[in-house]
Amino acid sequence: MAYGTGRRKKSIARVRLVPGKGAITINKRDIEDYFGLDTLKLIVRQPLEATGLTGKFDVIATVVGGGVTGQAGAIRHGIARALLQVDAENRAVLKKNGYLTRDPRMKERKKYGLKAARRAPQFSKR
Repeated sequence: MAYGTGRRKKSIARVRLVPGKGAITINKRDIEDYFGLDTLKLIVRQPLEATGLTGKFDVIATVVGGGVTGQAGAIRHGIARALLQVDAENRAVLKKNGYLTRDPRMKERKKYGLKAARRAPQFSKR
């Protein structure tokens, strides 16, 4: 059994890899029920496919915060970190594909005098 913590934007995922048949469970729900979009399911499976371990481990993930895209990214990051515990040889493949890198992009803060981070109030000459 291997553990990994993944983060992206405001999402935090705790991931457990257990030897099994390849079932992915997120917050006690199947991946098919949890994510509606196929692209998000693809993102979650990327580290397993890159290392060729798709059918060898069951993934049990608990994810909180953020939106669906951020959660998918956090789970991917967590799976990649857990795969390092399984076998250190996976590092080269995961690093090359960028699955071990924490995405640093965050929401920009709102500034005073503006309506949002960069959105200024509407300008009128008169």
